[in-house]
Amino acid sequence: MASSEQVRASHILIKHDGSRRKASWKDPDGRRISATTRDNAVAQLKALRDDILAGKTRFDDVASRFSDCSSAKRGGDLGPFGRGQMQKPFEDATFGLKVGEISDIIDTDSGVHIILRTA
Repeated sequence: MASSEQVRASHILIKHDGSRRKASWKDPDGRRISATTRDNAVAQLKALRDDILAGKTRFDDVASRFSDCSSAKRGGDLGPFGRGQMQKPFEDATFGLKVGEISDIIDTDSGVHIILRTA
């Protein structure tokens, strides 16, 4: 049953060799993605998350530079969404965050993410 409750979030997606689609806006042939293991993707994302949490860089700047999602062009902003619109692990993580909070690493069929809940 769909809920009228909505959240808004930004995310950083790193695709890897286990991702369901091996291409992205910045790697259209999927060469880099196919050569990236899940462990390497997680390590990269953890380092980026650490830099954001330490105040060394901003979430939107990192998303713009490193995210494999086309939302990178908007600093990772996905806009508002409700239940049933995203993959379940992503949705559960986002709805579980407080506004302004950044998730740990979240695994989906698309790859690994960190999520910033913005509303």
